[in-house]
Amino acid sequence: MLKEQRSKPDKAQLIRKLVEEIVFYVQSDLLERNASRLIPAFSRSNLFVKPKNWENLFKHGNGGNDKVHPAENGNGNGSFTYLDSEDHLDHVILRAQEALLRKQDPESGFWAVPLRADTTLESDTITLYAYMGWLEKKKEKIQKLSNYILSEQLACGGWNIYRNGPAEISATVKAYWALKIAGHSQDAPYMHKARKRIAELGGIHKVNSYSKFYMALFGIYDWKGVPAIPPELMLFPKWFYFNIYEMSSWTRGIVIPLSIVWAMKPEKKLPSYAQLDELFEPGKPRWTAVGKLAPVDEGYFSWRKFFLKWDSFFKVMEGRGPHFFRTWSLGLAKKWMIEHFQDSDGLAAIFPPIVNAIMALESLGYSEDHPYVQGQLKALEEYEIVHSKENSLEMQPCLAPIWDTALSLIALAESGLRRDHPALVKATNWLIEKEVDREGDWRFKNPTTKPGGWAFEFNNAFYPDVDDTAMVLLALRLVHLTDYELAQEREKAYLRGLNWMLSMQCSNGGWAAFDRDNIKFIFEKIPFADHNAMIDPPSVDITGRVLELLGYVGYDKSYPCVQKALEFIKKEQEPDGSWYGRWGVNYIYGTWQVLRGLAAIGEDMRSPYVQKAAHWLKAMQNLDGGWGERCDTYEDRSRKGKGPSTPSQTAWGAMGLLACGMLHDPSLEKAIHCLTITQKMNGTWDEEEFTGTGFPKVFYLEYTLYRDYFPLLALATYKTKMIATGGWEKYYTTRELVNKVHLS
Repeated sequence: MLKEQRSKPDKAQLIRKLVEEIVFYVQSDLLERNASRLIPAFSRSNLFVKPKNWENLFKHGNGGNDKVHPAENGNGNGSFTYLDSEDHLDHVILRAQEALLRKQDPESGFWAVPLRADTTLESDTITLYAYMGWLEKKKEKIQKLSNYILSEQLACGGWNIYRNGPAEISATVKAYWALKIAGHSQDAPYMHKARKRIAELGGIHKVNSYSKFYMALFGIYDWKGVPAIPPELMLFPKWFYFNIYEMSSWTRGIVIPLSIVWAMKPEKKLPSYAQLDELFEPGKPRWTAVGKLAPVDEGYFSWRKFFLKWDSFFKVMEGRGPHFFRTWSLGLAKKWMIEHFQDSDGLAAIFPPIVNAIMALESLGYSEDHPYVQGQLKALEEYEIVHSKENSLEMQPCLAPIWDTALSLIALAESGLRRDHPALVKATNWLIEKEVDREGDWRFKNPTTKPGGWAFEFNNAFYPDVDDTAMVLLALRLVHLTDYELAQEREKAYLRGLNWMLSMQCSNGGWAAFDRDNIKFIFEKIPFADHNAMIDPPSVDITGRVLELLGYVGYDKSYPCVQKALEFIKKEQEPDGSWYGRWGVNYIYGTWQVLRGLAAIGEDMRSPYVQKAAHWLKAMQNLDGGWGERCDTYEDRSRKGKGPSTPSQTAWGAMGLLACGMLHDPSLEKAIHCLTITQKMNGTWDEEEFTGTGFPKVFYLEYTLYRDYFPLLALATYKTKMIATGGWEKYYTTRELVNKVHLS
């Protein structure tokens, strides 16, 4: 327990800490007030007002608000007084709770289950081993990785980037190359099918910039066709319009190590059987011009042309000019990378930066047994999922324990598990310990705020994010703590996290994931920007979640931060009433989260723009009562809200209607029925689609707990509102509900 792990500070330490915090807030307040006298827009002090009922926030673990929650109905200890132990909905909820509790780590109290993506991860791991010269050393792992890649090949011969999606060129070329490195013969029937599919998709030159970069390291692709990523990027000062902190946090982690490799350009060798000669046209150059084709309406000047000129300039100047610029910039890139190894499970705690960091360290001459290299390799090994029966090895893009723990805690508490249940207390303890207490990259755009908040992974102190922070704060308020010291730690962490989150609000009123005002869209025109996530602009799904939290802890529409967020949300609404989902697939996710946030802060849910969103949700409902939407909606808007029903998306749709007050609407009843009859006997649900988003159009995620805690939360919300409104007599047993669905 936290109480046992922490030594009690002496009074002098407590006084010093208190004085330090008072001085900080006074200084910040003075700066804000003095600046606002000249330019009122500079003032952000209105963000740091405690909510109106802060004193009651943690009382009995009920969240401190007067909105309906399961713990407010029942026997006072946070559990339901069930109306009928034989009631079908109660059984569904109970089975789901038990299934979720079984997946909790019994020692520490967190939830950490596989986070899945596409086969580019396995392919890149094999490429990394080849780069490091470990084809023999890692032979067994390479074989297992190749077995997994082969198991994911589509009938057409290619590989996709989300389940049930079409073949994608970069994933297919990477998989084909990885299989060749692993020793698979190009004459094998499945390799012939892969080559045929590559040709159908446009050929090897259609792959993305990072694929070309990796191939160039082995002499397979000409560096002329690879966008320049010079380390001189590090020389631009932080006040300059173009600098590394105007890129998204994940882009910094990817690009800075690659800039080191680009400068060093190590020449790596592959066995003859691992070459890709057969994918190139004989006698033709092994490169094509950098950059996308010019738009039809492109004028004399464009940012695309501007950055292409700079790309050409950097390549012409490579090896020329004052050498000290290269030495200086390489030193800065190396320093940045090594500093960011600290307090992190690998660089940025995600797969691509870790792989690139290992390559960068090797190119700088670090041996494989150096602590820096070993630290990154250890982090990479944590992403492995061993499939013993299939003799295969799968890689995860990162780990998501804080996200999964917060959502699991919310679903369990909201569904009636005792608020002082040991599982919830243990999870709360663990979350408090994971609070970020150091400055990170966010500080460059938000210099006057003290650290706080939570990251996504186990350890990623440079990159707490708004989404995880809001979710953790939503969770922490729900647990009843009898340990006074732990309760005090929670309140302090809560206030720090809330202040940090509020300070991250962007100028347009929305919230982004990792940075404030990371919105310079011209960066999307940089030649190496084809991962489609060069910047981190505000998104309505995160903004909706923040509003949900703010509403539950006492904020309403009278607060300036809420007013600005509402303006942002209204501006971003689609013509059909839906909202875009940046971090979940897609419009169902965005629309649900916005509606839930609007309801929490007291918006009139009968407003025309809200009803328009509700009507869109109803129109997108499938015949089976569920909702579904595939990742192709990011490419083709005509696919909005269309796809086979999934448990997570059905839960989102149902909670969206519940937020609009449509408790007895037939669409909601069908959705609840869909969730109850599709639950398996072990309390879980099956989900065959990817419903998480990494980089739209490029990289998607399968959160393997979404199918469990979101349906549980939706069913709990439904039951809570039925009890609270006195409408429980309108709840149908399974047979009656089936009859009603068939009659409607």
